[in-house]
Amino acid sequence: MDAITRLGCIVCFITGKPGTPAEPHHMLSGGRRMGHLFTIPLCYLHHRSGRNDAQATSRDQNQRRFELRYGTERELLEQTRALVLMQAQRRAIA
Repeated sequence: MDAITRLGCIVCFITGKPGTPAEPHHMLSGGRRMGHLFTIPLCYLHHRSGRNDAQATSRDQNQRRFELRYGTERELLEQTRALVLMQAQRRAIA
């Protein structure tokens, strides 16, 4: 959890604004959390702000539009995992 929140919002990262403070978004299956290994970092704007305009779409109230715009949660999870792994490797080398 610490590694993903240190990464910052994954949507901001892929849209060219890395390092935006993030909060964990737990992915769901059948209405239940899938666990900490299925968590993506999202800033307030992209997580639960309710926005859906030219500047941003938030996940919690606009899941379909969010995923059309930024990718599915699974795709964002894979990107998050890859970035966390890269950061861990860099720290290990340093």
